[in-house]
Amino acid sequence: MPEEDLVELKFRLYDGSDVGPFQYSPTATVAMLKERIVSEWPKDKKIVPKSASDIKLINAGKILENGKTVAQCKAPFDDLPKSVITMHVVVQPSPAKARPEKKIEEEEAPQRSFCSCTIM
Repeated sequence: MPEEDLVELKFRLYDGSDVGPFQYSPTATVAMLKERIVSEWPKDKKIVPKSASDIKLINAGKILENGKTVAQCKAPFDDLPKSVITMHVVVQPSPAKARPEKKIEEEEAPQRSFCSCTIM
């Protein structure tokens, strides 16, 4: 594949640091990008994704779907020659792992919420 067809991407992490830039084929999928991010993740970060499913990629304000290709995710203004596209990385552990298990007593106890409003 000619080098001019490759897309150069870098990934901005939650603390403002970057991973990359790396060159990808326009046919590379978002899932492939996520796998590369996990493998290249800096070891000194407090928050570390355990797998690619813990990562969300954002480009041009849109969360990218795993099955889409790089070419499908490019914003129109990313067509500038020799430009590096920055995608934002959000680490969000899967809900099953992130949610602490509740004790049975807590679930069975009725929860009461009180609200009062005073209009003067």
